[in-house]
Amino acid sequence: MKTKIKVLIIDDSAMVRQVLTDILSSDPDIQVIGCASDPYIAANKMREEIPDVITLDVEMPKMDGVTFLKKIMQQHPIPVVICSSLTGNRSETTMKVLEYGAVEVIQKPAIGTKEYLRDSAIKICDCVKAASMVKVNKISKTKEIMKKLTADAILPKAANTAMVKTTEKVVVVGASTGGTEALRVLFEGLPMDCPGIVVVQHMPENFTKAFAKRLDSLCQPTIKEATNNDSVLRGQILIAPGNHHMLLKRSGAKYYVEIKDGPLVSRHRPSVDVLFRSAARYAGKNAIGVIMTGMGDDGAKGLLEMKEHGAFTIAQDESTSIVFGMPQEAIKLNAADKILPLDKIAGTILREENRE
Repeated sequence: MKTKIKVLIIDDSAMVRQVLTDILSSDPDIQVIGCASDPYIAANKMREEIPDVITLDVEMPKMDGVTFLKKIMQQHPIPVVICSSLTGNRSETTMKVLEYGAVEVIQKPAIGTKEYLRDSAIKICDCVKAASMVKVNKISKTKEIMKKLTADAILPKAANTAMVKTTEKVVVVGASTGGTEALRVLFEGLPMDCPGIVVVQHMPENFTKAFAKRLDSLCQPTIKEATNNDSVLRGQILIAPGNHHMLLKRSGAKYYVEIKDGPLVSRHRPSVDVLFRSAARYAGKNAIGVIMTGMGDDGAKGLLEMKEHGAFTIAQDESTSIVFGMPQEAIKLNAADKILPLDKIAGTILREENRE
């Protein structure tokens, strides 16, 4: 019998604890072994049974989540998923947890439409599953909660009608679990005048702006959360806003992005498959596609479409991927021209940009 993922929920709100318990318990691969209203109660529960994954709020009485996360990582490292409301200045505070070792950040479930609650449940369960795999070499198959939509739900697949190859390249990047730090490493290796880059990183709404701001303070290119109709420019990196799909579009020789709503695609919104399909359609040979660390297969089919339309494609290798899911699925489809360690991707992008 398959062992279930044991989860400990830490949140000072009784309602949130109950909602998270209901959501996680609905997944046959997950077992909630306990709840705690503050880190001190959580520590006592952990002496009785060690969880595989912890969901942790940021602001709590007696000890805040950031301090508790530090203690966990120093004393008994366990995959931690931060569960926060991510509003106002709290999104800035929550950014710190990635530096202290949190695997993922998810938005607290809230009362809403049936579709909203269903989407939240999918994202939360998938984040916990991804977290449980961070220290595991092999990626196991997990039971899906609902039918997985493809990029067809947002953009129909098109014949090869993309613009002919020009001297100006555009780079599209997709990442998920482990991607927040992997993207930092990638972007720190790029110069101020790098080709225009468009990124989908799986993360919640109200979080991507703080994430982009953090990267912008560390890297030479300008990095910002994308807004609808933003131009794709040299020296600028656009990150898809959480909970919205982002497409690469073209007007003449100018590239820009379209931000739109829509259903989850490959179980995500934003979806890497949606971005990659749009790049295949509108950029073709002018595009460079990069798929990085993450659970699942979002982006694998899209990367193959890019390759079939003449783009140069890269997959991060297993040794440097926190979770070797998305790159592995792309490699299985023979969608990657190159399989590279993280520290070699930036240099390869720059060489390919200048290649005739």
